[in-house]
Amino acid sequence: MVVGLRQFTQRTGDGAGEPILDTENGEELIRVQPSVSIVVGTRAPESPGTLYITSKQVVWLSDVDRAKGYAVDFLSLSLHAVSRDPEAYPSPCIYTQIETEDDDEDVDEGSDNESVEALDLSKVTEMRLVPSDASQLDNLFEIFCECAELNPEPVEEEEEGHNWVFSADQLENEGTGEDPGWHFFQDPTNPIGHSNGDNDLANNVLRLQINDQRFEDAEEMEQENESDHQ
Repeated sequence: MVVGLRQFTQRTGDGAGEPILDTENGEELIRVQPSVSIVVGTRAPESPGTLYITSKQVVWLSDVDRAKGYAVDFLSLSLHAVSRDPEAYPSPCIYTQIETEDDDEDVDEGSDNESVEALDLSKVTEMRLVPSDASQLDNLFEIFCECAELNPEPVEEEEEGHNWVFSADQLENEGTGEDPGWHFFQDPTNPIGHSNGDNDLANNVLRLQINDQRFEDAEEMEQENESDHQ
């Protein structure tokens, strides 16, 4: 499930504190980078804070306001890159794109004069991290890459379709109920079987398979007869 950007206020310790991590589920702190500004969407940069990169998420905490912080899971980051193009943004930064549940809709990420509380973080699709020391960008980028590899996109199991090819064992065990995915019945006039109400298709496929088997048996008998005459 895509979470997107969210507020993060779980801190521990004195002063600005540090983020509380989910250590019970294996989350580890990978990198701490002080003096980093965050740019949410098209808004103005926040006052510098501290960037925490963990094995599962990116967390930014304000150094002056303990109630202000942001976090995004690596699974929600569809892109991250180093940006040094002044036409794209005045300061060198880590540029990220964030997946949201509203990617297909037009998203208004707010103007500079709006309050943070008025911004729906779940619809923010871009975030920039601007370190005061631009020489750290390449190192931060490499850490982003390493952590992204630790969080591969989960593979959704495709819905298993109907398998209309029956094995010989399935045909021999017809009516025994050994295959829970199929329902067979014993009928002297029609011993083929059916599946989920699709009787015609199942019958046609099975009859073709049986006929193919008969042809193969006939060919084998013919070859044996030829071998006997030689």
